[in-house]
Amino acid sequence: MNNKIVLVFGTFDVLHPGHLNFFEQALSLGDELFVVIARDETVLQVKGSAPNQNEQTRKALVEQSELVKKAYLGNVDDKYSIIEDIQPDIIALGYDQKVFVDSLESELKIRSLTCSIKRLEPFHPELYKSSLLKAE
Repeated sequence: MNNKIVLVFGTFDVLHPGHLNFFEQALSLGDELFVVIARDETVLQVKGSAPNQNEQTRKALVEQSELVKKAYLGNVDDKYSIIEDIQPDIIALGYDQKVFVDSLESELKIRSLTCSIKRLEPFHPELYKSSLLKAE
């Protein structure tokens, strides 16, 4: 019997209760949770500023969660290649996740990947949004 793999992506800078709820919701969709952490270079390109914590620190913090089976650093050049490597059954997206999402379905088709995409619910976004916490 194969375990159902759920894959999530994010920066996970300042790991907070909203992220942990995100992990819980994602894991509830399958059996194992795999997490891809955005590379420092990618965060800088996308958000216009470097994360508070470097990619190795952010990865180590994510790996400490008992909910996470395995954590990976993303690929700077081909953002979608890690999906091919992991072969998830489900990709879970945060309620406000927009980066690299617009072409996700077409990239999955191009790569002959049949995983489903699920959008997760917000968890107190007025309190636990990284952009708000980063300002503190």
